[in-house]
Amino acid sequence: MPGTLFVVATPIGNLEDITLRALRVLGEVDLIAAEDTRRTARLLSAHAISTRTVSFHQHNAHARVPQLLARLRGGESVALVTDAGTPGISDPGVELVSACVESSVKVDPVPGVSAPLAAAVASGFPLNPLTIYGFAPIRAKDRKRWLQDVGKLPHTSTFFEAPHRVKAMLGDAGPILGNRQIMVAREVTKVHQEFLYGSASAVEQQLSAAPKGEITVVIGPLTDVGTPTSVSPGPTDDQVAQLFGHLTEIRALSRREALTATAKQLGIPSRSAYAAIERVKNR
Repeated sequence: MPGTLFVVATPIGNLEDITLRALRVLGEVDLIAAEDTRRTARLLSAHAISTRTVSFHQHNAHARVPQLLARLRGGESVALVTDAGTPGISDPGVELVSACVESSVKVDPVPGVSAPLAAAVASGFPLNPLTIYGFAPIRAKDRKRWLQDVGKLPHTSTFFEAPHRVKAMLGDAGPILGNRQIMVAREVTKVHQEFLYGSASAVEQQLSAAPKGEITVVIGPLTDVGTPTSVSPGPTDDQVAQLFGHLTEIRALSRREALTATAKQLGIPSRSAYAAIERVKNR
C-alpha cells in the first residue's frame, strides 16, 4: 500500500509558529524532504526530532521527484517542507505533489503559517478575492511588464521580493501603480517585523537605504476600477491601530514614541494617527 506525502507548513521566522500536528508528523514520518536541510535541522533540533532529512530544491527536483515517489509507492511516509512557510509557492514542492496526485499517492496537507497570507491579513485590504504570486522578475524590463499585468488586477494581490531589489521594484511600480495603496511587510513574525503603508513611491521613501530580511509586498485593490492613478485613501484606522499596537507591544516603545513612529511610517500627521487609534479604541 502506498505511503502518504505530508505537505507541512513550518515557521517563517518565529519558531513558536509551528502546530502540534506538524511536530507530530515530522517526528513520525520515515523521511523529510527539505528545501534546505540545514535550516530544517535547526527547527528539528529545537523540538528534539531526529527524523532523517534529504535535500529537495529547484536544482535537484528533476532527479529527486522520481526517487521520493518510489519511496512513497513502496509504503514510506514523507514530509515535504520548504525553507519557511507553506510549500508550493516559489519552491519545487508543487512538482512532487503533482506527481503524487497523478500516481494516486495520498497527499495530506498540514496547514500552518504562510507569509503571503500573514502579510495580506496585516494589510487591511479586502481579501476576497486575493491573488498570490511568487517572486517578482529579476530583470528590470521583465519586472516592469509583470507589474503592468499585476496592476491590471482590480483586487488585492501579493508577492515576494528580495531585499536588495525591493527599492528598484518600488521605483518601477511608482509610475505604474500611481497612488494605488500597497503595503510592504518586512521580517513578518520576527523581532524586527515592519509594515509600511502608502503608495509605491511613498513606501520607497520610508524604506532604509539597504533593507534587510524577508520581504512580502501586498498591492491593494483599485479604488476606481480601470484608473490605477486615481487618488487612493490613506491608511485605515485598523492599519494605524495595528502598527501602533505592534510598536508598543513588540518593540516595547512608549505610547508617545510609538505614536510618533506610527505617524512617520504611515506618512500621516501624529494627530491623525492619534485620532484613528482613539476611534478604534472607542468602537
